[in-house]
Amino acid sequence: MTNRALGVCYYPEHWPEEIWAEDAARMAACGLTWVRIGEFAWSRMEPQPGRLDFGWLDRAIDTLGRAGLKVVLGTPTATPPRWMLDRHPDMLAVDRQGRPRGFGSRRHYDFSHEGYRADCARIVGLLAERYGRHAFVQAWQTDNEYACHDTVLSYSPAALHAFRDWLAQRYQSPEALNRAWGNVFWSMEYGSFDEIGLPNLTVTEPNPAHVLAFRRFSSDQVVRFNRLQADIIRRHSDRPIAHNYALCPAGRSRFPGLPP
Repeated sequence: MTNRALGVCYYPEHWPEEIWAEDAARMAACGLTWVRIGEFAWSRMEPQPGRLDFGWLDRAIDTLGRAGLKVVLGTPTATPPRWMLDRHPDMLAVDRQGRPRGFGSRRHYDFSHEGYRADCARIVGLLAERYGRHAFVQAWQTDNEYACHDTVLSYSPAALHAFRDWLAQRYQSPEALNRAWGNVFWSMEYGSFDEIGLPNLTVTEPNPAHVLAFRRFSSDQVVRFNRLQADIIRRHSDRPIAHNYALCPAGRSRFPGLPP
Protein backbone atom coordinates (compact mmCIF):
# COMPACT_ATOMS: atom_id res chain seq x y z
CA MET A 1 0.00 0.00 0.00
CA THR A 2 1.36 3.41 -0.98
CA ASN A 3 1.69 5.93 1.82
CA ARG A 4 0.29 9.33 0.95
CA ALA A 5 1.06 12.61 2.66
CA LEU A 6 -2.14 14.49 3.38
CA GLY A 7 -2.37 18.11 4.40
CA VAL A 8 -4.78 20.91 5.15
CA CYS A 9 -4.93 24.71 5.08
CA TYR A 10 -5.19 26.30 8.52
CA TYR A 11 -5.58 29.92 9.53
CA PRO A 12 -4.52 30.38 13.16
CA GLU A 13 -5.03 34.14 12.87
CA HIS A 14 -8.78 33.44 12.53
CA TRP A 15 -9.10 31.43 15.74
CA PRO A 16 -8.55 31.99 19.48
CA GLU A 17 -5.06 30.88 20.41
CA GLU A 18 -6.56 28.74 23.18
CA ILE A 19 -7.88 26.22 20.62
CA TRP A 20 -4.79 25.94 18.41
CA ALA A 21 -3.38 22.93 20.27
CA GLU A 22 -6.74 21.14 20.15
CA ASP A 23 -7.05 21.84 16.43
CA ALA A 24 -3.52 20.56 15.82
CA ALA A 25 -4.19 17.38 17.79
CA ARG A 26 -7.32 16.73 15.75
CA MET A 27 -5.43 17.22 12.50
CA ALA A 28 -2.81 14.69 13.59
CA ALA A 29 -5.48 12.26 14.77
CA CYS A 30 -7.09 12.43 11.32
CA GLY A 31 -3.85 11.29 9.74
CA LEU A 32 -2.81 14.67 8.38
CA THR A 33 0.92 15.32 8.18
CA TRP A 34 1.17 18.76 6.52
CA VAL A 35 -0.50 22.08 7.24
CA ARG A 36 -0.24 25.30 5.23
CA ILE A 37 -0.45 28.62 7.05
CA GLY A 38 0.34 32.30 6.64
CA GLU A 39 -0.52 32.96 3.01
CA PHE A 40 -3.28 35.48 3.79
CA ALA A 41 -1.95 36.95 7.03
CA TRP A 42 0.11 40.00 6.05
CA SER A 43 -2.09 42.37 8.08
CA ARG A 44 -1.33 40.34 11.21
CA MET A 45 2.37 40.02 10.43
CA GLU A 46 2.67 43.77 9.81
CA PRO A 47 -0.37 45.62 11.23
CA GLN A 48 1.17 48.98 10.36
CA PRO A 49 4.06 49.85 8.05
CA GLY A 50 7.24 48.67 9.69
CA ARG A 51 5.51 47.43 12.86
CA LEU A 52 6.10 43.69 12.71
CA ASP A 53 4.42 41.04 14.82
CA PHE A 54 5.72 37.51 14.29
CA GLY A 55 5.13 36.37 17.87
CA TRP A 56 1.75 34.81 17.11
CA LEU A 57 3.21 33.08 14.05
CA ASP A 58 6.09 31.68 16.13
CA ARG A 59 3.59 30.21 18.56
CA ALA A 60 1.34 28.82 15.83
CA ILE A 61 4.23 27.07 14.08
CA ASP A 62 5.47 25.63 17.38
CA THR A 63 1.98 24.42 18.31
CA LEU A 64 1.52 22.64 14.98
CA GLY A 65 5.03 21.22 14.98
CA ARG A 66 4.77 19.81 18.49
CA ALA A 67 1.65 17.94 17.35
CA GLY A 68 3.76 16.21 14.71
CA LEU A 69 2.66 18.33 11.75
CA LYS A 70 4.98 19.69 9.07
CA VAL A 71 4.35 23.34 8.22
CA VAL A 72 4.17 24.80 4.72
CA LEU A 73 4.68 28.52 5.26
CA GLY A 74 3.03 30.76 2.66
CA THR A 75 4.27 34.18 1.70
CA PRO A 76 1.41 36.67 2.23
CA THR A 77 1.76 38.68 -0.96
CA ALA A 78 -1.63 37.70 -2.45
CA THR A 79 -3.35 39.85 0.20
CA PRO A 80 -1.57 43.16 0.76
CA PRO A 81 -2.96 45.01 3.79
CA ARG A 82 -5.03 48.16 3.42
CA TRP A 83 -2.20 50.45 4.47
CA MET A 84 -0.25 49.27 1.42
CA LEU A 85 -2.62 51.27 -0.80
CA ASP A 86 -1.73 54.45 1.06
CA ARG A 87 1.92 53.71 0.37
CA HIS A 88 1.31 52.77 -3.28
CA PRO A 89 -2.01 54.26 -4.47
CA ASP A 90 -1.28 53.14 -8.05
CA MET A 91 -0.49 49.50 -7.21
CA LEU A 92 -3.95 48.21 -8.13
CA ALA A 93 -4.43 46.26 -11.34
CA VAL A 94 -6.62 47.86 -14.01
CA ASP A 95 -9.20 45.84 -15.93
CA ARG A 96 -9.77 45.77 -19.69
CA GLN A 97 -12.26 48.66 -19.40
CA GLY A 98 -9.68 50.88 -17.68
CA ARG A 99 -11.17 50.54 -14.18
CA PRO A 100 -8.94 49.98 -11.13
CA ARG A 101 -9.66 46.73 -9.32
CA GLY A 102 -10.17 47.87 -5.76
CA PHE A 103 -9.44 46.75 -2.24
CA GLY A 104 -11.87 44.48 -0.41
CA SER A 105 -11.11 40.89 -1.40
CA ARG A 106 -7.73 39.55 -2.51
CA ARG A 107 -5.11 39.61 -5.30
CA HIS A 108 -5.48 43.41 -5.54
CA TYR A 109 -2.06 44.19 -6.97
CA ASP A 110 -0.34 44.68 -10.30
CA PHE A 111 2.58 42.38 -11.10
CA SER A 112 4.36 45.27 -12.85
CA HIS A 113 4.30 47.72 -9.93
CA GLU A 114 7.90 48.10 -8.79
CA GLY A 115 7.04 49.65 -5.42
CA TYR A 116 4.81 46.73 -4.49
CA ARG A 117 7.47 44.27 -5.70
CA ALA A 118 9.93 45.92 -3.32
CA ASP A 119 7.56 45.56 -0.38
CA CYS A 120 6.97 41.92 -1.31
CA ALA A 121 10.70 41.30 -1.38
CA ARG A 122 10.97 42.92 2.05
CA ILE A 123 8.29 40.78 3.77
CA VAL A 124 9.47 37.58 2.08
CA GLY A 125 13.02 38.33 3.18
CA LEU A 126 11.92 38.84 6.78
CA LEU A 127 10.01 35.54 6.77
CA ALA A 128 12.83 33.64 5.12
CA GLU A 129 15.41 34.97 7.56
CA ARG A 130 13.24 34.09 10.56
CA TYR A 131 11.92 30.68 9.48
CA GLY A 132 14.30 29.48 6.78
CA ARG A 133 15.94 26.95 9.10
CA HIS A 134 13.05 26.42 11.49
CA ALA A 135 12.71 22.72 12.30
CA PHE A 136 8.94 22.70 11.85
CA VAL A 137 8.84 24.71 8.59
CA GLN A 138 9.42 21.96 6.06
CA ALA A 139 8.27 23.71 2.86
CA TRP A 140 7.27 27.07 1.41
CA GLN A 141 4.49 28.37 -0.80
CA THR A 142 4.91 31.59 -2.77
CA ASP A 143 1.91 33.93 -2.90
CA ASN A 144 -1.40 32.17 -3.70
CA GLU A 145 -3.12 31.12 -6.93
CA TYR A 146 -1.61 33.25 -9.66
CA ALA A 147 -4.27 33.79 -12.35
CA CYS A 148 -7.15 33.36 -9.91
CA HIS A 149 -9.93 35.94 -10.45
CA ASP A 150 -8.45 36.97 -13.82
CA THR A 151 -5.62 38.90 -12.18
CA VAL A 152 -2.70 38.28 -14.55
CA LEU A 153 -3.65 40.84 -17.20
CA SER A 154 -3.54 44.46 -16.08
CA TYR A 155 -3.94 47.58 -18.21
CA SER A 156 -2.33 49.97 -15.76
CA PRO A 157 0.29 52.70 -16.27
CA ALA A 158 2.80 50.41 -14.54
CA ALA A 159 2.01 47.61 -16.98
CA LEU A 160 2.27 49.98 -19.94
CA HIS A 161 5.72 51.19 -18.86
CA ALA A 162 6.95 47.63 -18.28
CA PHE A 163 5.40 46.38 -21.54
CA ARG A 164 7.22 48.99 -23.60
CA ASP A 165 10.50 48.02 -21.95
CA TRP A 166 9.76 44.32 -22.59
CA LEU A 167 9.03 45.06 -26.26
CA ALA A 168 12.24 47.06 -26.66
CA GLN A 169 14.28 44.18 -25.28
CA ARG A 170 12.45 41.60 -27.39
CA TYR A 171 12.39 43.41 -30.75
CA GLN A 172 15.30 45.85 -30.39
CA SER A 173 13.79 48.31 -32.91
CA PRO A 174 10.31 49.61 -33.84
CA GLU A 175 10.97 48.52 -37.42
CA ALA A 176 11.49 44.92 -36.35
CA LEU A 177 8.34 45.04 -34.25
CA ASN A 178 6.33 46.50 -37.14
CA ARG A 179 7.45 43.67 -39.42
CA ALA A 180 6.74 40.99 -36.81
CA TRP A 181 3.26 42.35 -36.02
CA GLY A 182 2.29 43.13 -39.61
CA ASN A 183 1.60 46.72 -38.63
CA VAL A 184 1.38 48.00 -42.19
CA PHE A 185 -2.23 46.80 -41.97
CA TRP A 186 -4.54 49.69 -41.03
CA SER A 187 -1.50 52.00 -40.79
CA MET A 188 -0.64 50.66 -37.34
CA GLU A 189 3.11 51.20 -37.75
CA TYR A 190 5.00 52.73 -34.80
CA GLY A 191 7.93 55.11 -34.89
CA SER A 192 9.09 54.41 -31.33
CA PHE A 193 8.33 52.04 -28.51
CA ASP A 194 6.90 54.95 -26.50
CA GLU A 195 4.04 55.17 -29.04
CA ILE A 196 2.81 51.67 -28.25
CA GLY A 197 -0.20 51.33 -25.98
CA LEU A 198 -1.93 48.38 -24.39
CA PRO A 199 -4.36 46.27 -26.47
CA ASN A 200 -7.59 47.40 -24.84
CA LEU A 201 -10.22 50.06 -25.50
CA THR A 202 -9.60 49.90 -29.25
CA VAL A 203 -12.44 50.79 -31.61
CA THR A 204 -12.60 47.24 -32.94
CA GLU A 205 -10.49 44.13 -32.42
CA PRO A 206 -6.86 44.95 -31.56
CA ASN A 207 -4.04 43.53 -33.64
CA PRO A 208 -3.80 39.82 -32.67
CA ALA A 209 0.01 40.05 -32.64
CA HIS A 210 -0.23 42.94 -30.18
CA VAL A 211 -2.57 40.90 -27.95
CA LEU A 212 -0.30 37.85 -28.09
CA ALA A 213 2.76 39.92 -27.19
CA PHE A 214 0.92 41.48 -24.25
CA ARG A 215 -0.11 38.07 -22.96
CA ARG A 216 3.45 36.79 -23.25
CA PHE A 217 4.67 39.87 -21.42
CA SER A 218 2.05 39.37 -18.69
CA SER A 219 3.12 35.76 -18.25
CA ASP A 220 6.75 36.85 -17.96
CA GLN A 221 5.78 39.38 -15.29
CA VAL A 222 4.26 36.62 -13.16
CA VAL A 223 7.34 34.45 -13.64
CA ARG A 224 9.54 37.39 -12.67
CA PHE A 225 7.42 38.10 -9.59
CA ASN A 226 7.54 34.47 -8.47
CA ARG A 227 11.27 34.14 -9.14
CA LEU A 228 11.91 37.17 -6.92
CA GLN A 229 10.32 35.38 -3.96
CA ALA A 230 11.83 31.96 -4.67
CA ASP A 231 15.33 33.40 -4.97
CA ILE A 232 14.98 35.21 -1.63
CA ILE A 233 13.73 32.07 0.13
CA ARG A 234 16.54 29.96 -1.33
CA ARG A 235 19.12 32.29 0.18
CA HIS A 236 17.89 31.34 3.65
CA SER A 237 16.32 27.90 3.30
CA ASP A 238 16.96 24.58 1.59
CA ARG A 239 13.35 23.43 1.98
CA PRO A 240 11.09 22.81 -1.06
CA ILE A 241 9.26 25.78 -2.59
CA ALA A 242 5.92 25.37 -4.37
CA HIS A 243 3.07 27.40 -5.79
CA ASN A 244 -0.61 26.45 -6.18
CA TYR A 245 -1.53 27.56 -9.69
CA ALA A 246 -5.19 28.30 -10.30
CA LEU A 247 -6.78 25.92 -12.81
CA CYS A 248 -9.83 26.31 -14.99
CA PRO A 249 -12.62 23.66 -14.80
CA ALA A 250 -11.19 21.81 -17.80
CA GLY A 251 -7.98 21.26 -15.86
CA ARG A 252 -5.73 23.48 -17.95
CA SER A 253 -3.67 26.25 -16.48
CA ARG A 254 -5.24 29.71 -16.49
CA PHE A 255 -1.75 31.19 -16.18
CA PRO A 256 -0.80 32.44 -19.69
CA GLY A 257 2.34 30.80 -21.00
CA LEU A 258 2.33 27.82 -18.65
CA PRO A 259 1.49 24.26 -19.68
CA PRO A 260 -1.39 22.38 -17.99
